[in-house]
Amino acid sequence: MSTARHDRQETIKKATQLFWEKGFHATSMRNLQDVIDLRPGSIYASFGSKEGLFKETLQFYANASLERLAAHAATSPPLDALKAFITESVSAKKGSSPSDMCMLAKTVAELTQDNAELLAEAKRLLKTIETAFAQLVTKAQQEGALDEGREPQRVASFLQMQLMGLKAYSRATDGKANIKALIDDAFASLA
Repeated sequence: MSTARHDRQETIKKATQLFWEKGFHATSMRNLQDVIDLRPGSIYASFGSKEGLFKETLQFYANASLERLAAHAATSPPLDALKAFITESVSAKKGSSPSDMCMLAKTVAELTQDNAELLAEAKRLLKTIETAFAQLVTKAQQEGALDEGREPQRVASFLQMQLMGLKAYSRATDGKANIKALIDDAFASLA
């Protein structure tokens, strides 16, 4: 791997953490400059704009989520993999991620049509993750672990909604909610 590629990936990783913590609008070029150690001219030369960099951080975040899901799927039956992914995503320890919320959901909540392209990208990436959920649901049905009469995409949408809601609920209750029991309830409703 070339040094430039490695540096670019490290820059995107650092920027992801910053944008995830502060959001798109609250992150200034000065914040970016301080965190990723690039001057505005270099940011523009490498990414085209703050928006261009943000779009790459959204993709980086989504890819990391998909990799975590795939790692669970490689070692567990499909429904167990989904449950482990959701549990890990919701129950992350304070300080292990810059925000208690999913970066993509946070972006959808923050942006308006003034940033239509970024908003559309965040929605597209959420749908990509939901599609990966649907693939695992289909596999669970093929293995007899889930009723084949259930529409995989609808089950995936339900699980995505549960994940988003559980993260927000956990934040609203300062992490004091019994998240494991709520996740168990969500998966029991699939039976």
